[in-house]
Amino acid sequence: MNSPVFATELSTCPWLYADRRVRGHAANPFPSCLSESTLLTQFCPFKLKCPMNCHRLVIDNQHFMKPTYITMLHFWLILTSLCTLQLSAATPTAAENLQSKSSPPNVIIVITDDQGYGDLACHGNPVLKTPNLDTLYADSIRFTDFHVSPFCTPTRAALMTGRHPARTGAFRTSSGRSNLKSTEVTMAHYFEKAGYATGMVGKWHLGDNAPCRPQDIGFQDVIWHKGGGIGQAPDYYGNNQFDDTYQRHKNGTTAYEKFTGYATDIWFNEAQRFVTENKQKPFFLYLSLNAPHSPYKVPKQWSAPYKEIVTWKGGAEFYGMITNLDHNLGELRKKLNDLQIADNTLLIFMTDNGSSNGFARQALPEESYRGFRANMKGMKSTVFEGGHRVPLFLHWPAGGFTGGQDRPQLTAHLDVLPTLAEICGLTLKQEIPRDGNTFLPSIKSASAPPTRDHYITQLQGGIRNLSEPKPYSVSCVAQGKWRLIDGEQLNNIEDDPMQHRNIAEKHPEVVAELRAIYDKHWKSIAPQMQPGRLDLGNPAENPTRLCSQDWYLPVGNPPWHFSEINHLKKITGPWLVNVTQAGTYKFTLRQFPEVADKPVIAVDAKIEIAGVIQEAEVPKGAKEVTFTIELPAGETTLTTWLTNKKGETGGAYFTEVQKL
Repeated sequence: MNSPVFATELSTCPWLYADRRVRGHAANPFPSCLSESTLLTQFCPFKLKCPMNCHRLVIDNQHFMKPTYITMLHFWLILTSLCTLQLSAATPTAAENLQSKSSPPNVIIVITDDQGYGDLACHGNPVLKTPNLDTLYADSIRFTDFHVSPFCTPTRAALMTGRHPARTGAFRTSSGRSNLKSTEVTMAHYFEKAGYATGMVGKWHLGDNAPCRPQDIGFQDVIWHKGGGIGQAPDYYGNNQFDDTYQRHKNGTTAYEKFTGYATDIWFNEAQRFVTENKQKPFFLYLSLNAPHSPYKVPKQWSAPYKEIVTWKGGAEFYGMITNLDHNLGELRKKLNDLQIADNTLLIFMTDNGSSNGFARQALPEESYRGFRANMKGMKSTVFEGGHRVPLFLHWPAGGFTGGQDRPQLTAHLDVLPTLAEICGLTLKQEIPRDGNTFLPSIKSASAPPTRDHYITQLQGGIRNLSEPKPYSVSCVAQGKWRLIDGEQLNNIEDDPMQHRNIAEKHPEVVAELRAIYDKHWKSIAPQMQPGRLDLGNPAENPTRLCSQDWYLPVGNPPWHFSEINHLKKITGPWLVNVTQAGTYKFTLRQFPEVADKPVIAVDAKIEIAGVIQEAEVPKGAKEVTFTIELPAGETTLTTWLTNKKGETGGAYFTEVQKL
């Protein structure tokens, strides 16, 4: 039997064989990951079909157990690989493109929420369908050893500032530890100063009040939900991802706006609006999705295809949320092409931590599909590899960031800002020490020395904030093939990717070296691990509407979800605040947001701020209790108490503060 045309060339396609290695399918290099397919021989001039017409693909005289129907994506991947081999000598490299490029690129960062490394078809997931992410993957620079924090807020803090989250005030997801300090300078500040239009869409989770809202720190055009997830206590009351109310800030005006449709669709519609309105100028868009974070809700058309296969609780919906955002990503890229700005737009895709629901954690019938971990241990909120190693794709045709090329160098979220500064000509403040390094040399070459020697991540206070931050507790030091967990467990992820074997006793010199690295890190960050404060009397937000999610508790988490507030959880705590102006302030205490229109279930109310204590009886049926207090300017704490007729005391979960 004669070899089909280009069989030898096709066998060298790195994408096909990389995918085959990841999936472990010795007989099938093509992932069954897309829904739309087409007949190869209808489009392929090279007729890569068995001459005996057996309806199997032939590569290097091998029959692959795959019908001649394959996806158009993979067909074009084959042709792209062939063209790359023939034209590589004439194709400009990333370095050459950067040297010749005069106009700065537009920048779009798409960050998803709780989507792990294995929650993409292009990373080997055998069930999940992500055709548009697969297309992006196939033509991007891809960092395969990129790390973030294991939680939502600290990843976002590091990404925005280039600094370890512990320095920024935003190092946990609640309890007054998710608010950026007013002294932090963010990516949006730098882009704005460089003349970019700046937009933020979706989830922020770095502070719901001034001075740390997105519109306070450099974003000019904002549409966002509050809290760490849609429907959480700080978010607009009644939001559930369908037909929600979100806050818009544009042209200096801030107001809530009612929307129609599904949250992820809304975010991408707003993204398309932003790029359309700013197509004539350089822009920076931070598209921060809430999906696939819980609650796992999505229109049934997206979850239905997974119902029979992904059978653990919320699993089909989790997969459906990812397929929906994937569809929307394709629509956004189409818009960029239609506007003729795709070529000079740097599109970055990443996720904020490991998977939250990408695999089963419950008993299932034997032979059931249990999800895909990409051969990594851990998930969101763990410091094992699966908790913080995530995808990073960079695509910028005009800059040469194309071709489906892997980069093995160690990189982290801390490094994104310095890298963008070098690419886009941003001037970073030298007086602010940063923990990130540019990885532009690694973008230019897979063989460049890494600009990061090691990476350290830690869940300060543990998973549920059950203790004060302390050295080594729930931490990971990553360097090369080594991972030091909690200062005691040593893993070699090359030999033991699932981190089952503790080999610390066999390599005491490695443990000592990694502990020395950690000790230096801890000495640097520990004195700066102070929370950010929320402003009272700030003209940019008056009145200020506070939520119990930001009560600063020594340990544990305050009520951050209505599952606790609906039961009037008997707990209270202080808000850490900064009174920006001396004067008269009105305090309105409620147990639910004003729009809920519910009575206060209490007989006595009490408030303390700046050394002033006031008490009042709560009239039966009252929906709020008010106090008026003269305050000096300065930092202080605000605490409230609501006591019922049984003598049980909780706080005013929602407190409004207005400077009169």
